[in-house]
Amino acid sequence: MEPLIEAFRLIISGEPEVYFIVWTSFRFSLSSILFAGIPGILCASFLTLYRFPSRRFLISALSSLTAVPTVVVGLFVYSFLSRSAPLGFLGLLFTPTAVIIGQALLAFPIVSTFIISGYSKLDPRFFETLKTLGIGTFRSVLILLNETKFVLTSALLTAFGRVVSEVGASMMLGGNIRWYTRTMTTAIALDTSKGEYENAVSLGILLLGLSLVLNACIHWTVKHEG
Repeated sequence: MEPLIEAFRLIISGEPEVYFIVWTSFRFSLSSILFAGIPGILCASFLTLYRFPSRRFLISALSSLTAVPTVVVGLFVYSFLSRSAPLGFLGLLFTPTAVIIGQALLAFPIVSTFIISGYSKLDPRFFETLKTLGIGTFRSVLILLNETKFVLTSALLTAFGRVVSEVGASMMLGGNIRWYTRTMTTAIALDTSKGEYENAVSLGILLLGLSLVLNACIHWTVKHEG
């Protein structure tokens, strides 16, 4: 019980490093959702409004990408950002930008797939009406988002939960640098390996609490939509 008691003491006392790590995780995750959300919405809207031969294949590919392991995404981005890679001259590896890029790539297929699923529940006559009235693409997207706003909220929350709890990409791309790129998950992995269970447990409690809040929000949006 001693590590658990000490963990609660660290949380209650406002240990600066613990809360800096929490803030870093939030900052990285929110930024990645912002960068993934807009392209994800546009991609989902394009695949819904337009019909072309490879459309079903692209939707299936997006759905498959939601299950890609985080270390694979980290390896993919690393292969472009390492010093000898094509984008190595930018010096982005082991920086917050690299972590955000990796997490955005994780979030993009989740946002797109959830929104496409939400669009598919609309009455087919809804899309026919948009075409009949000659409404442009931009206004059509706005109307679609208004009709599926709860699905959009659920998609963004789900993607946020996915990226804030991942460890592989953050470790590979951020380097787990103290006071710079260390997130809750990478800190938990490091502290556990060092035997500093108090810090690991305190961050685990905060991460668990965040997960419960996110799940409650998702269930609320789904219930409210229903």
